[in-house]
Amino acid sequence: METQPEKQLNDWLPITKSRNAKWWYSAFHNITAMVGAGVLGLPYAMAHLGWGPGVVIMLMSWVITLYTLWQMVEMHEMVPGKRLDRYHELGQEAFGPKLGLWVVVPQQLMVEVGVNIVYMVTGGKSLQKIYDTVCPNCHHIRTTFFIMIFGSIHFVLSQLPSFNSITFISFAAAVMSISYSTIAWAASLHKGVQPSVKYSPRSSSASGQTFDFFTALGEIAFAFAGHNVVLEIQATIPSTPEKPSKKPMWLGVIVAYIVVALCYFPVAFVGYWVFGNNVDDNILISLEKPAFLIIAANAFVVIHVIGSYQVFAVPVFDMIESFLVKQMHFKPSLKLRLTTRTSYVALTMFIAMTFPFFGGLLSFFGGFAFAPTTYYLPCIIWLAIYKPKRFSLSWFTNWICIILGVLLMILAPIGALRQLILQSKNFKFYS
Repeated sequence: METQPEKQLNDWLPITKSRNAKWWYSAFHNITAMVGAGVLGLPYAMAHLGWGPGVVIMLMSWVITLYTLWQMVEMHEMVPGKRLDRYHELGQEAFGPKLGLWVVVPQQLMVEVGVNIVYMVTGGKSLQKIYDTVCPNCHHIRTTFFIMIFGSIHFVLSQLPSFNSITFISFAAAVMSISYSTIAWAASLHKGVQPSVKYSPRSSSASGQTFDFFTALGEIAFAFAGHNVVLEIQATIPSTPEKPSKKPMWLGVIVAYIVVALCYFPVAFVGYWVFGNNVDDNILISLEKPAFLIIAANAFVVIHVIGSYQVFAVPVFDMIESFLVKQMHFKPSLKLRLTTRTSYVALTMFIAMTFPFFGGLLSFFGGFAFAPTTYYLPCIIWLAIYKPKRFSLSWFTNWICIILGVLLMILAPIGALRQLILQSKNFKFYS
């Protein structure tokens, strides 16, 4: 059981401060974490993969990530009388106190900070798109300023004390993600298949096609990346031996995954069917008209990434604040919270303003950090803790996920790096 100082600290930290969440909180948070801006890049990923591999990889990603999510929900309370409230606590349970931290924390931080940077860029670019559509002849304003406008909202929202206190923002974000996904595929369907549509590979050379394939893998990995905050979401649900938290959590996850399927598959397949290999890396850019719909969809994206930013930032705040109090012996106070969170928002905003390559960043982070934490780290932990019998179904399933996940981690960043280099050739700082 936890000691008195530990209990006081947990009552102050944002993840464990409030444990009265309902199953639908879990559904909102999971939808907000999962259905990210990545969904708008899925038709572009399909254009790199083609129909056959594209459909197979999309369906496999959905099944594998649902399986690894189930594993994490199951492992949250596998130690009697103890809750593993954070991803790194699960890692420590499997690999020991020191190694567990080193295995999980760098990858989890890379994902969460990476997502926050990418969402700063997405929020800023969507605000810019609204401005350009509303007033095409107005004075040009640089993307940098729009990222600053978007970032300024987070200086306020990041001061909310706990995960449960952002539930309303998360609910709004979940509704928005469903709305803009629906706009994306419904407007594409309404536009109809373009006369010049082609489904051949985008690149003419074999090496170009190979790199594009790798890039697409990373983009799909990024789209299925809600696992980094799963245990933290489950930590907010009350739990007793009679009513463990995994039941309401799993119900929320199932609802979230049905929504994910209803958002992802129509956007990916309809978008590719309509625009073929000419589709942009953000489907909303391909749909230039009608203007009011594009403005609405981009406004929904902005509201959604506001919520998503917070869902991914809370575990980072929790980690930083926990480190400062436990290791650096700071006193838990409002001043500490204000300083750490404001600095973090400022840092992600600065990096986003400096490197706003949206598509390449998605794929790079997708392969490098999301593949491990989403596709195979839960399987390795499962094998380490439960030790299923060799050649049993559980053993085979986990090893297949691990092999596919490792391949994804190696291949996706290669394609993304090439794309980043190509994009950065004509890039000007703070343009």
